[in-house]
Amino acid sequence: MTGGGPAARGGPAAARRGHRRRARSRRPRMRPVIITGLGWLVAVVVLAPYAQMLLTALKPRRELMESPPGYLPSSWHWSNFAEVWRAAPIGTHLRVSLVVSVAATALALAAALPAAYYTARYRFRGRGAFLLLVLVTQMFAPTALLIGIYREMVVLDLTDTYAALILVNAAFNLPFSIWILNAYFSGIPRELEEAAWLDGCGRAAAMARVTLPLSLPGVVTAVIYTFIGAWNEYVVALTVQATPERQPLTVAIPSFVTQYQEQWQYLFAASLIAIAPVVFLFVAIERYLVSGLTVGGVK
Repeated sequence: MTGGGPAARGGPAAARRGHRRRARSRRPRMRPVIITGLGWLVAVVVLAPYAQMLLTALKPRRELMESPPGYLPSSWHWSNFAEVWRAAPIGTHLRVSLVVSVAATALALAAALPAAYYTARYRFRGRGAFLLLVLVTQMFAPTALLIGIYREMVVLDLTDTYAALILVNAAFNLPFSIWILNAYFSGIPRELEEAAWLDGCGRAAAMARVTLPLSLPGVVTAVIYTFIGAWNEYVVALTVQATPERQPLTVAIPSFVTQYQEQWQYLFAASLIAIAPVVFLFVAIERYLVSGLTVGGVK
């Protein structure tokens, strides 16, 4: 009687080949598990500081003075998030941050869109030097230019005004916006705009109806980057704004921990409140970032 399994028919070589085939078939099934596990690990590492901030914000003041400190609060004081609004004018500082960030983002985008579009569509003399200059300005941090910025604001009589923060934040975030939008405009075929011209659209209408929808991911990226940069700015606001009511939230938060008082629960509660608008922005814009990859591609 003949037959038997692969090992009996083909010997050890056939058995080894069967083992290799089974190993290869297991690898594709293991890859998603490994990638998912690494993703969860990265998420835990990234979110751990925010979890610690939340736990600290929920602790009573006496527990923050204990040594060694505990990770979990013995009693959960959710009232800290309500009391922080009475401990300091958080609402006023939050309004200042929103006004400055939104205005700086709108101003930077209004200047970046035409500059990026023109440099992407036209090959004029000095174009490379202009883009290089824009890139070089991105290397300078506001801290390095702080004295010059303050002197300029004094000369322009803009100290302790919203305009000072709006102009500075828009200026320092403008180079990145120009570069990211220039890359998106350069990747859009010029023929799409020419087809719109044949349909009766002018240059501005073709840009609004064809180019901007196709470059929506770049616009969203520039909006998020500029808004976060303006929202997190601290040094210029601390130097230029003298009146507490005109200071953004980033300047007000450290006032909870000074040489005269240590209110760590309020500091972390206010920090979480400051993070919330940025999170909401990501949630609101995320769907446009995904859908913008295909909008305008089908007519």
